[in-house]
Amino acid sequence: MSAAKIVECVPNFSEGRDRSVIDAIARSISGVSGVSLLDVDPGADTNRTVFTFIGEPEAVGQAALAAARTAKGLIDMAKHSGAHPRMGALDVCPFVPVSGVTMQECVELAKRVGERMGAELGIPVYLYENAATRSERRNLADIRAGEYEAVAGKLALPEWKPDFGPASFVPSWGATAVGAREFLIAYNINLNTRDKKLANEVAMTIREGGRAAKDAQGNTLKDAQGNTVKVPGLLKDVRAIGWYIETYKCAQISINLINYRGTPLHLVFETAKAEAEKLGLLVTGSEVVGLVPLEPLVMAGRHFLRKMGKSEGANEAELVETAMRSMGLESVGPFDPAKKIVEYAGRAARPLVSMKVDAFVDEVASESPAPGGGSVAALAGAMGAALAAMVANLTVGKKGYEAVFGSMSELAVKGQAVKDALVRAVDEDTAAFNDLMEAMKLPKASEQQKAARDEAIQEGYKKAALVPLETARTCIEAIALCKAAAAAGNANSASDAGVGALMARSGAEGAALNVLINLGSITDAAFVAELKAKAEAMAEEAKVLADEAIDLVRKNLK
Repeated sequence: MSAAKIVECVPNFSEGRDRSVIDAIARSISGVSGVSLLDVDPGADTNRTVFTFIGEPEAVGQAALAAARTAKGLIDMAKHSGAHPRMGALDVCPFVPVSGVTMQECVELAKRVGERMGAELGIPVYLYENAATRSERRNLADIRAGEYEAVAGKLALPEWKPDFGPASFVPSWGATAVGAREFLIAYNINLNTRDKKLANEVAMTIREGGRAAKDAQGNTLKDAQGNTVKVPGLLKDVRAIGWYIETYKCAQISINLINYRGTPLHLVFETAKAEAEKLGLLVTGSEVVGLVPLEPLVMAGRHFLRKMGKSEGANEAELVETAMRSMGLESVGPFDPAKKIVEYAGRAARPLVSMKVDAFVDEVASESPAPGGGSVAALAGAMGAALAAMVANLTVGKKGYEAVFGSMSELAVKGQAVKDALVRAVDEDTAAFNDLMEAMKLPKASEQQKAARDEAIQEGYKKAALVPLETARTCIEAIALCKAAAAAGNANSASDAGVGALMARSGAEGAALNVLINLGSITDAAFVAELKAKAEAMAEEAKVLADEAIDLVRKNLK
C-alpha cells in the first residue's frame, strides 16, 4: 500500500493589506474538498500574502485555480505597490512534492494548472524551476526581472512569449509564474555565543556558495575576468548566514535547505556542529521555522539510532522523537509535531485507528455493518507486520547475531512501513464501504439520475473490492517478513514471528473474502474475472508462506 499522495502549494498573491481580499482567496482555497489550508501570511509592507495548503495533487490544482479566479476579480495590479518584487496579481504559484509524489508529477501538475489559468483567465503564464520549458526561464528572478512595470514590454518580444495564455498585456493582472520545486526548509542552528561573526564563519564554511578566497595578506582574490574567486562550501543545496537573535540571547547559523533529499537535514546539523567545534563553539540546539516534511525527520531519526548502534526500524513517532532530541528542536521554542510536520498538520481524521482497543472491538460488535471484516483483516495484518518488526528489533544488538544486524535493521524498517500501510487500510476499508452507501442514496427520479446512480454504485463496489485486494497483497508482505524474522532473527522470539505470520495470513485470507463478496454486485465481467483470480491466488500464497514460516518457528522451538 503506497502512502497518500501529498502536494504542497505556496501561491504568493500581490495583496497584503486588504483583509477582505485575503479572506476571500483563503475561502476559495479551503472550500475545495481534500485540501487543508495550513497558513495565511500577509505582509503590509510587502503588500503580499503567502498561502500554504496541501492535499492530493488534483485537489491542490483545483484550489490553486479557484484562488486565481477569485484574485482575478479583486486585485488590480495597476494600483499595486509594495516592497517585494512582483509581476502579477498571482505572482508565483509553486507546487512542491511532500510525500508519495515525484517531482515529475508536480511538473505535470504545474503544466496542467498553468495551461488552464492561461486559457480560462486569459492571463500570461510562465513555467519556472523544474517545470521550465526553457533554461533561461528556470530562475524566477530572471522571469520577474523588471517586475510588473516591464511585463508589457516583455510580452511584445518573441523570446518572452508566455508558455500559456495570451502574449498580450492585462493591466489588472500582469503575469504569473507557475512551477515545481523541492521543499525549502528554513532551519536555524543555535550556538553558545553571541558573536555574529563566529556564526557567519561557520555559515560560510558549510554553505554551498562558500566564501571569497583571500591571499596571504587578506586581500580578496580575483580571476582574469575580475570576478571574485570563491572557495566552495561543504554542503550542496545549503544557503546560510550568521546572525544574532536578541530574543534567544545567542547567535545562530540561519539556513535555507533547498533540497533535503540531496543534503539531509541531519547532515546539515552534524556538519555545522563539527565546524563549530573547530572554532571552540558548541551547538546548543536548533529550530525549524515554519513547517517541515515528515521524511527529513524520519531520516534523521534513523541516522541517530544507527549512530547509537540501534535498529533503524523504530516506529514513526519514536523516529520523530529521536530526531527532536538529537537536534534539540525544542531548544528555543516548542516543536509540536501535530503543528510543525506538514503531513500531520493536514492529516485527515482516522476515526477507527484513533479509538482505544475496547472501543474499536465494541464498534465492530455493534449492529453497524462497518467497520467489518475488511477493517479487521487490515488490523490483523498490521499486527503481523508489527510482530515482524519487533523480532527484528530484538535481534539488532543481541550477542551472537552480529552477522544479521544490518539485514534485521532493514527488515524492521520494512515491517514498520507495511504496518503503517495496513493501519491506514483499517479506515480506508470502512471509508470505501461508506462511499458505496452514499452512492446508493443518490436520487433516481429520472432516467438520467438512475444512470448516474447506477454508475456511482458500480464504481463504489469496485473500490470496495480494490481496497481489500490491496490489503491482501500487503498482508502477504507481512507474512514474508515474519518468515524472514523466523529464519534469521532472535530465536527467543521465534513464537512472536509465528504469531505474526498467522495474524497476517488471517488478514490476507480475510481481505480476499471481502474482495469476493463485492464481486457479485459488479457487472463488469472482465474486472470480476481479474479480481477473482487475484484474490484466490493471494489467499493461496498467504497460506503457503504462513505454513513455511510456522515450520521455521517450530524448528526454533525444539
